[in-house]
Amino acid sequence: MADQNDPTAAGQPSRREPAPAPAQTQADPTGGKPEPGFLSQLFAPVAGFGVTFATMFRKVRTQEYPEVVRPTQKRYHGRHQLNRHPDGLEKCVGCELCAWACPADAIYVEGADNTEAARFSPGERYGRVYQINYLRCIFCGLCIEACPTRALTMTNEYEMADAEREPLIYEKHQLLAPLGPEMLAPPFPYAEGMTERDYYRGQVTGPTQQQKDYVAQRDAEATATQAEEVTR
Repeated sequence: MADQNDPTAAGQPSRREPAPAPAQTQADPTGGKPEPGFLSQLFAPVAGFGVTFATMFRKVRTQEYPEVVRPTQKRYHGRHQLNRHPDGLEKCVGCELCAWACPADAIYVEGADNTEAARFSPGERYGRVYQINYLRCIFCGLCIEACPTRALTMTNEYEMADAEREPLIYEKHQLLAPLGPEMLAPPFPYAEGMTERDYYRGQVTGPTQQQKDYVAQRDAEATATQAEEVTR
């Protein structure tokens, strides 16, 4: 038989008495550690200067730049360079993949068609206009990974600071690799017996005699034309 004094027997919910509040204890400001002595308290404000004082007697490692230039690593990402084939033709084919891959929109390329009378690269096209805005470039190297012909690489040069904005927009003639001892200045035709694939397979090791004769005749005709214009 249910107990009449039990409140749950009459359909009423039971009520629990609230738990007593925890006793408030005063926090120990020392965290349980012993109080420092008189000397520790006396030298505590100047203890932080110990590192500075010890550094005063160490050897200074400052480099006198720009008198002393620190060498960079071999794979350092510096200024870009447009490479050439061993005979002097440009590797860039004006595909603009480097411009598409650039996350900072720092590269601008305009391609043009090669002709038999004016050939600048082994491919069907070449980069007629090539600009890199070093005010935007973040030197990430994604443009190099996107280049299908290894025409664009990065050098170890990093001294590109300037007081004006315009000189920091590099043009194609500033980015092109200089001509080697045996290279010829384009335009000139393919090496005889070679095709576009032969160039990118590395089978062209230098200019042929036919290419040298072509460039010599081209330069002679250009010199004669300039002389006629001067005499007029």
